[in-house]
Amino acid sequence: MRLRDMILAALTSVTWGFAFVTYPFGLESFSPLQLTALRFLLACLLVFVVPRPKTSWRSIALIGLTLFAGQFLLLFYAFAWGMPAGLASVTQQMQVFFTILLAAIFLHEVPSPRQGIGLALALTGLTLIGLTTGTELAPIALVLALGAAFSWAIGNILVKREVNVAVFPLMVWCSLVPPLPALIMSSVFAEQPLTRAIAAASWPSIAAVVYLGIPATIMAYAIWGFLLQRYPTATVAPFALLSPCTGVLASALIIGEAPGPMRYAGMALIFAGLAVILVRSGNRNHSPCRPA
Repeated sequence: MRLRDMILAALTSVTWGFAFVTYPFGLESFSPLQLTALRFLLACLLVFVVPRPKTSWRSIALIGLTLFAGQFLLLFYAFAWGMPAGLASVTQQMQVFFTILLAAIFLHEVPSPRQGIGLALALTGLTLIGLTTGTELAPIALVLALGAAFSWAIGNILVKREVNVAVFPLMVWCSLVPPLPALIMSSVFAEQPLTRAIAAASWPSIAAVVYLGIPATIMAYAIWGFLLQRYPTATVAPFALLSPCTGVLASALIIGEAPGPMRYAGMALIFAGLAVILVRSGNRNHSPCRPA
């Protein structure tokens, strides 16, 4: 994997890691449905200047429903049921293992033994971080969060299968999908009108929407999709495991969730696992799956 692409993958994961800390601020003023709608209403504004990608409406709808709508509706409801930001950054990265499993089944991309060792180290580190978040958690919150991770994994595979499709326009146009079901469900549940919620929203909530809509959606997912199209899944997906490390540190700085020795040990194992995976790529001088 080229150094430039490693930096892009790491930057994407750091962006997502900070996003987990912004969710509680967004939910101070908006319901999970409203926050989902606002995030993607902001992201999809670019459809007025970005041409539609050369793919079918069916593909746009499926990616929008899995990578975006399914993932974030489930995740925001997990927050509403009491999911802590630090633990959410851990559960969401189960998508790494779900993605690699789905890629092995449907794309025949089976990880090598060295990649398997690296993934096992990273999973151990992820588990250690998860064990430090406490046990006072409603089971429904955990189920919703894991469902969100699985929806993300399905979306990753669908994006990877879009060969020779420009990813940035694809992410912009897929952002058209989540607002409609989110707003319909918000109306069904008789929530306050979105305009009224916006008028009464706090500045931290507005800032959270902007961060989630632009850097954490359009920019991060476009880079991530580009890398998935360019490299084997087992090379790219583990970079997302940097998100919990960022989430843990950001939670400590912003929310006050102080990390202990076990969390630091977990982060060290994640970095070690990622290093093992990348050593293989460097030693074999792997080229991308397809030309840039």
